[in-house]
Amino acid sequence: MATETVAKPRTSARVHVQKFGTFLSGMIMPNIGAFIAWGLITALFIEKGWLPVPQLGGFGETGGVPNTGLVGPMITYLLPLLIGYTGGKMVYDTRGGVVGAIGTMGVIVGAGIPMFIGAMIMGPLGGWTMKKIDSIWDGKIRPGFEMLVNNFSAGIWGAVLAILGFYGIAPAVQAFSTGAGNVVQFLVDNGLLPLTSIFIEPAKVLFLNNAINHGVLTPLGVQQSLEQGKSILFLLEANPGPGLGILLAYMFFGRGAAKASAPGAAIIHFLGGIHEIYFPYVLMRPLLILAAIAGGMTGIATLAITNSGLVAPAAPGSIFAVLAQTSRDSYIGVILAVLLAATVSFLVASVIMKTTKHSDEVDLNDATSRMEQMKGKKSSVASTLTGAGAGAAAGGVGVLAGPVKNIVFACDAGMGSSAMGASVLRNKIKAAGFPDVKVTNASIANLSDSYDVVVTHQDLTERAKPVTSSAVHYSVDNFMNSPRYDEIVELVRESNTEGGTVPGTDPGEGTPGGASGAGAGTATGGTEVLARESVVLDGSATTRDAAIDEAGRLLLARGAVDEGYIAAMHEREASVSTYMGSYLAIPHGTNAAKDHIRKSAVSVIRYPQGIDWNGKQVKFVVGVAGVNNEHLHILSSIAKVFTDKQQVARLEAATSVDEVLELFGKVNA
Repeated sequence: MATETVAKPRTSARVHVQKFGTFLSGMIMPNIGAFIAWGLITALFIEKGWLPVPQLGGFGETGGVPNTGLVGPMITYLLPLLIGYTGGKMVYDTRGGVVGAIGTMGVIVGAGIPMFIGAMIMGPLGGWTMKKIDSIWDGKIRPGFEMLVNNFSAGIWGAVLAILGFYGIAPAVQAFSTGAGNVVQFLVDNGLLPLTSIFIEPAKVLFLNNAINHGVLTPLGVQQSLEQGKSILFLLEANPGPGLGILLAYMFFGRGAAKASAPGAAIIHFLGGIHEIYFPYVLMRPLLILAAIAGGMTGIATLAITNSGLVAPAAPGSIFAVLAQTSRDSYIGVILAVLLAATVSFLVASVIMKTTKHSDEVDLNDATSRMEQMKGKKSSVASTLTGAGAGAAAGGVGVLAGPVKNIVFACDAGMGSSAMGASVLRNKIKAAGFPDVKVTNASIANLSDSYDVVVTHQDLTERAKPVTSSAVHYSVDNFMNSPRYDEIVELVRESNTEGGTVPGTDPGEGTPGGASGAGAGTATGGTEVLARESVVLDGSATTRDAAIDEAGRLLLARGAVDEGYIAAMHEREASVSTYMGSYLAIPHGTNAAKDHIRKSAVSVIRYPQGIDWNGKQVKFVVGVAGVNNEHLHILSSIAKVFTDKQQVARLEAATSVDEVLELFGKVNA
């Protein structure tokens, strides 16, 4: 607990900003397809487009009536409503989405301009307030009236929010948008816009890019694009040039693994649009952030001088997406902005790499140890790309119950590094002979506690853990070839074959009672691991800590452990929860507690009414102590029981100790 308290001041501010950015991007990213559709229609069919069509582009008249076209209605109504619905759904599922969309309509009509910021306010507000209102009469509605109450409450409250949006939110957001637009115009008029790279480029490397891009630049850019037909703001963060220049510098002047992997990273970054791929290269040599800033400033200055821009957001930031959204009159300026940004970034990075002494592959273990101790600081990432020793448990891991069936690679937005990482990992697992293991990618905001393994960048693990507490967590620092991927493949191989990895074990962490590793054994001296006197059908504890004490005392009574082991069980619980799901918790000691174990033993206590275990309901507490690797076999046997719903139901209904012993018979096998 002390470690957690110390770490928070260093990371909490950044994590809060990341969470805010993730929430904003969670409303925008699912609707990027709609933005692209609008951008393509705009680029093609407006009066200055490639294929001007009055009826589609919304210019000219047909039969004396002005053409409205698709461009205006899509940007005014469709996109804000999609954002409002998505924001409400994120908070309160479909019901929240519907109410959020109704409220967003009030803001749209009240402002008369595209209300993206208003939608990002009204959507979540509608979902959150509807959730609170429903909680007032939850469980109090008479049977048969649920649909009536639900429909009318949503309709009435949606109407109220629409009126609130029309008279209250719309004017405020319109004033903010006007003010922000004036600030941007001031920067443009005075040639100061390139200075924004001083903030944008470092923020990208710290995974704050979504807060900047989707929270500020995209809404303002869309408004500017509607008025002027294009916007420079879409390329302030998305320009792939600065990152490409840094990777090119590594190709020519890097060393070891960094130089070898730079060409592949450049392809993924420039063509695939996954900008996160170059972040570790900057973190290896923090001075390279100056190269990114110089490249970013050059790109923005070029766009400003040539009066160039995009018609819609380029997502992901691939050169293909950038060119697809480029305004018809801006191709030369946009291409120059990318090329010159890459050139300047390359030159500055080359100078830094040639004039500073640094090895890209020396003392990897020491460097990764510093990463774990100084998480969140640039100086802690001395050789990020190689990923050697970036402790799998750096962000903490959960417990594994049975075979690995689904793995998720999570990142901030769910479409960049996570997609690439999931692809690499999926191929490795298939090559290892486990095609049935599902490997997916998702944004952290959309994670649920339903995965066996969660893989995140080391700076994002802290945010993924709370919503996926039952999963095994792996922190990586390299999206292409992290050694963590091989460890995950080995975990899959061990857990999905006979006698493999078992619940309660942590990759990279020792196991109570012996060295870590797979293996099965039998109880020392042939004695029973689970004895009749260690089974209690009706536990007396009412809290988590009391239940740990009760399970530990049964082990103590068997002579399996001494008093120190019980204290170690509490220490283990304080660092990583031993809750496993299926109403089961398996408290056990830390690796340092192996000297307190005298023989292998298991205690089983049932709590029919359940115990609150860090917000989870636990009905079965299994205390474990294992000599050498014997506890692995113990936990494997227990996991087989608790992964079978019928077996769990039999345990809940058991009326005698003999029934429990029969179900856990394999423990003594």
